Amino acid sequence: MKTMELSRRQFLKGAGALIVSFNLFPPARDVFAQFTTLPSGDLDPRSLDSWLAISPDGTVTFYTSKVEIGTGTITALAQIVAEELDVPFDRVKMVYGDTSQTIEQGSTTGSRSIERAGPQLRQAAAAARQELLKLASARLDVPIEKLAVQNGVVSVVGDPAKKVSYGQLIGGKRFNTTITATGSGGAMKVAPEVKAKNPKDYKIVGQPMKRMDLPGKLTGEYIYAHDVRIPGMLHGRVLRPPVVNTEPTNIDESLARKIPGFVKVVRQGSFVGVVAKTQWAAIKAAEALKVTWAEPTTKLPANPDALFAYLKNTKPARTLKPVDKGNLAEAFAQAKKTYQASYRWPFQLHGMIGPSCAVADVKGDKATIWSGPQGPFRTRTTVATLLKIPEQNVRVIYHEASGSYGRMSTDDGAEDAALLSRLAGAPVRVQWSRHDEHGWEPKGPAQLDEVKAAIDREGKLIAWDFVDYGQPWTASGSTPLLASLQVGIKPSGPGGSNGFQSGGEIYSVPNQKIVAAQVNWHFPEPIPLRTSNLRAPGQPARCFASECFIDEIAVDLRADPVEFRQRHLAQNKRGSECLNAATDKAQWEKRPSPAPASGGNIAKGRGVALTQRANTYVAAVAEVEVNKSTGQVVVKRIVCSHDCGLIVNPDGVKNQIEGNVLQGVSRALFEEVTFDANGVTSLDWNSYPILKFSDVPALEIVLINRPEMPSLGAGEPSIVPVPAAIANAIFDATAARLREAPFTPARVLAALKGTSAAS
Repeated sequence: MKTMELSRRQFLKGAGALIVSFNLFPPARDVFAQFTTLPSGDLDPRSLDSWLAISPDGTVTFYTSKVEIGTGTITALAQIVAEELDVPFDRVKMVYGDTSQTIEQGSTTGSRSIERAGPQLRQAAAAARQELLKLASARLDVPIEKLAVQNGVVSVVGDPAKKVSYGQLIGGKRFNTTITATGSGGAMKVAPEVKAKNPKDYKIVGQPMKRMDLPGKLTGEYIYAHDVRIPGMLHGRVLRPPVVNTEPTNIDESLARKIPGFVKVVRQGSFVGVVAKTQWAAIKAAEALKVTWAEPTTKLPANPDALFAYLKNTKPARTLKPVDKGNLAEAFAQAKKTYQASYRWPFQLHGMIGPSCAVADVKGDKATIWSGPQGPFRTRTTVATLLKIPEQNVRVIYHEASGSYGRMSTDDGAEDAALLSRLAGAPVRVQWSRHDEHGWEPKGPAQLDEVKAAIDREGKLIAWDFVDYGQPWTASGSTPLLASLQVGIKPSGPGGSNGFQSGGEIYSVPNQKIVAAQVNWHFPEPIPLRTSNLRAPGQPARCFASECFIDEIAVDLRADPVEFRQRHLAQNKRGSECLNAATDKAQWEKRPSPAPASGGNIAKGRGVALTQRANTYVAAVAEVEVNKSTGQVVVKRIVCSHDCGLIVNPDGVKNQIEGNVLQGVSRALFEEVTFDANGVTSLDWNSYPILKFSDVPALEIVLINRPEMPSLGAGEPSIVPVPAAIANAIFDATAARLREAPFTPARVLAALKGTSAAS
């Protein structure tokens, strides 16, 4: 470990720290960022120099606030830059996630990084190419239209010997060029007046490229947030209350002070922590510190039944109606037949394999944070608010954490480290325990979905009434995080929305209403069942309900599930083609569900589901085996078709689909946060199991590339239909309908017996 620290010190330096910024590659020897700043101190997006720099050897360094969370985003963005500048892919270096070196482009969330940041980088690169051609025109004394670019070298058409490289034109110097930049964050429009390359001419975009971050990860040289060490750093632990977070009534330090390496106990409001010279000393001191907490004034729902009753019977804090058309009452009155069902989805964890971790160095009214947030500028804001200092006095330096999918939208570790550093008067590293991570991480909200539908005499849907009851995000960009709550910062609203897509809006139904009713989840105190965005927020649950309900109607009509869906996709060409792509690959046999009984203890079935997220379409076909004696479900095969518009990196998209599908299987079969009136009870991997390698199904992927369209998101959509497809496959195998996730053996056996199962 000591040797590794010395190695890092040799190539990571600045501001007196071993690690102060992150770059996938060592910086080019002679390139220096030459930023232009606004009066606020932030970089000026209207300055071309704020976006990129070119070294004398022709290396292009591009700056973005988007971050790498294991999804290949930075690699895809580098492809876009290389394509637009006509430079080799391996000559592009990406610097990202440092609030002092990048322009705020919004958080890396919502599967929107390529869709929104991609055009920003493309246009900035196009503007740079335009300026470079102007310089080359003057240097070579020929009109721009007589010039061609290849591999970062500008040459005269018909006279290739007459040439000049980008490095020779501007290497190490500023562009000093003003471009158009309007709006902010992900909505910022950058240099829209510059004509970018025609997609028909792409040579790099659309090609499989090896991930830029993987070599370091495979050799162990990659610097994760957990690896950061800085001189003079102490280690901290925060003591979370066992139940509901109330004021400590007594703190006994006597045993903690006896721990070798103990430094001090710190407190502000109900925030209590220990600081020590080593990680182990901090752990043991936290265990030895005796804190008595006041009795909580609010109790959680005691069990899932109480929770879902609370969701159903509590007035929503916010009601979203993405679809509201026609006359439902009239349609139901005229229907040949009506249907109704309820579906339940549990709280689920993000389940980071490595718990939250961050380092902070707070000195006076300035702070530097090393952490792995999906939104470095969002962390900058929350830390500044917590410490009551100007935002520009906080520098956040990104290092990838162990996992994400929404967990690092809420950067709890950074706030803990910042508060401990200020109270201790020294740099502090904080790493949560597994108990704390499972207990206190903000969960994906529980959801209750109720659906009613009606058909006409031809068996066509004429009415669709879908209501999703769930919680908004109590930990989000608009609400205080845990440390902030503990020092007295109060929430001013119910929190972020858990979304509304995948409630059946992809189907053509003349009378249709889809509602997302979000029930307030803030109690007088912060609670262990905090909520936030979990991959494809709210959609797996809504798709589970809507796509299983579609199947239930098809079963009643003795219709093939695919054919029944196609009947209602008449106006949705992309949805129809996506569904066909998956079922063709899976060699779907046209017949109604359930499958004919085959005898024996192992029942086999297939199921299908279709969805859309942010205009990306995904269909999934699942093949399962169900042990009718034990209730055990084995997912044998998943076929997934995926249409996300223009594909930048096919390998990257496949990587995303693979991760999504496997996480979808895990969430469908295993994952459920257990709790009682006192708090969370699933505090380790035994009580919160996840997918094992032995559970991984065969996976086949069909990519649908649409170069005529803009690039859309691939980071989240393919998780959405997986649970629904599995549930429909279980029904096809057993004729037992599951309306509550996860599909545990107990629930499967109960469904086979026609009873309800305990969790």
